[in-house]
Amino acid sequence: MRYGMSEIAGRRAALCAERPRERLLALGPQALTEPELLAVVLGTGFGGCSALDVAREALQKAGGTAAMLASGVSKIRTLRGFGPARAAQLAAMRELVRRGLIEEAAHRDVLSSPDAVRDYLRLALSALPHEVFLALFLDSQNRLLTVRELFRGTLAQTSVYPREVVKAALAANAASVILAHNHPSGVAEPSRADELLTASLKSALALVDIRTLDHLVVAGHRVVSFAERGLL
Repeated sequence: MRYGMSEIAGRRAALCAERPRERLLALGPQALTEPELLAVVLGTGFGGCSALDVAREALQKAGGTAAMLASGVSKIRTLRGFGPARAAQLAAMRELVRRGLIEEAAHRDVLSSPDAVRDYLRLALSALPHEVFLALFLDSQNRLLTVRELFRGTLAQTSVYPREVVKAALAANAASVILAHNHPSGVAEPSRADELLTASLKSALALVDIRTLDHLVVAGHRVVSFAERGLL
């Protein structure tokens, strides 16, 4: 049986539409949906289901892309079609992305690349079930020195002590700091307690000549900046 050129092109397009890897190679990763991207990472299906079917189910059960990327290996292993190898593969991929964002911030003026900082914080904090308080310590050229998780709390709150933040900033030899914490509730708006804490931390850090550049609140995909709101 012979096919015309248009029929061959049509069959190739149909085949490409069914295979995320071929779509990625033909159109680029930006053209793929999240399930398709995950299917490319998985490579093969499981139990009679295609890789795309496994990816769709996994993302749905995990609660979305951000939640899945933030999940630990033990949680990913509970998803159908995933085992130790695939769970480790996803964890390694997530860590590569996280380190890439940190590397970008470390080699550039953080204030000139705020998107990298926001992307890093979304990846690090957005899906956590408890509050975490981070500090990004910067040098005099606003380049990233280190990121430290300073405090961890409950679903609703965490206790932050200015003295410990100052000690960590001095230990990092920081010239300035960006503070960040998450709201597991999903509401990104800063609370009155957040505003009071920020003012207290800013005053304490100023006593040792360390500037507070911003305080970012992460809730899901939203990141709210104190500096942009005029709250610093």
